[in-house]
Amino acid sequence: MGKVESYHHGNLRRAVLDAALAAIEESGPSGWSLRELARRAGVSHAAPAHHFGDKAGVLTAVAAEGFELFAGALERAAGDPYGSGVAYVRFAVDHRAYFEVMFRPELYRADDPELNAARDRAGSVLAASGRKLSRGEGEDRATTLAAWSVAHGFASLWLNGALPESRGQADVEELAREVLSVVFGGAE
Repeated sequence: MGKVESYHHGNLRRAVLDAALAAIEESGPSGWSLRELARRAGVSHAAPAHHFGDKAGVLTAVAAEGFELFAGALERAAGDPYGSGVAYVRFAVDHRAYFEVMFRPELYRADDPELNAARDRAGSVLAASGRKLSRGEGEDRATTLAAWSVAHGFASLWLNGALPESRGQADVEELAREVLSVVFGGAE
């Protein structure tokens, strides 16, 4: 198990979150304890609980931060609906620990205001991209759900090694764009 840089009178929150992200990368969102995070962060065993309350508090902070980063990635690609889908997949591949927590609301406090603001920001970008792909006004919500499902499903399959291409040298962005284009009939 890796140890993050030790905490030395700096930002306890950041040290614990970095420790949590490393633990999630290694053993998933459920395979660690607050005591382990304290050890990884080089802080007292009580420090994570004192700052976050419990494991759900840590995962709430991870999800909120993840949604903030995710929203930024989507906003940078917002002009191109296929680009938004590719950005979705790229985020999942580059930020797997966040991705594994963000879409599992049973792990965190889904009513957290900071988390909700970040999730809503990302959702607005996804909805705008869905509207660009929609063939008609009445289809906006269904198109957004379809695009989200395709991007999320593709990202999950890639991360889990279920696609033969994910085990080789394939370009995840190129393949994601091709899949989205086939599904939505787009001529890039």
